[in-house]
Amino acid sequence: MTKGKRNDNDGQYTTLPYAQLKSEAWRSLSGAAVKVWLELHTRFNGGNNGNVRLSMNEAVKALGISKGTAQRAFIELEEKGFIALQNPGNWYHRKAHEWRLTTKRMQTAKGVQVATHDWQSWRAKTRGGPPEYPSPSPMGPPRNPRPVSGSTREPVKAISKARLGTKVGH
Repeated sequence: MTKGKRNDNDGQYTTLPYAQLKSEAWRSLSGAAVKVWLELHTRFNGGNNGNVRLSMNEAVKALGISKGTAQRAFIELEEKGFIALQNPGNWYHRKAHEWRLTTKRMQTAKGVQVATHDWQSWRAKTRGGPPEYPSPSPMGPPRNPRPVSGSTREPVKAISKARLGTKVGH
């Protein structure tokens, strides 16, 4: 085998660039989301980006996860910019969603569209405000104390039956 050439017996593969692996978006993915992402890439053949199909039921069977977990994984991948919905599916016509992988280029009628890499712009949300202004401490903004209105209440003292003059003794 000559240097630099790939052996056809190796089969198809996908690349995982260090920039992606070390990104905040990738490191925050759940295990199920990574599995769904890899499964979507096994269905990409080099020319079908934007038409990559993987239904919820197929993901459940292929990956051994529940329907709820599969649904959360698709949502997570879409929110973090790793996939984008091109054509919504239809349950009644038994048609799966068609996804676009943002890490791959896409062939369109107008030519080749470069990979968008939407995951690069994703940032984790902070509790104290937008991600570009993270709060210095885990505490939220200071809150005003509630105004006290009305009279103060005194605790009620319990009256035992012995003090009322009843005979206690069984």
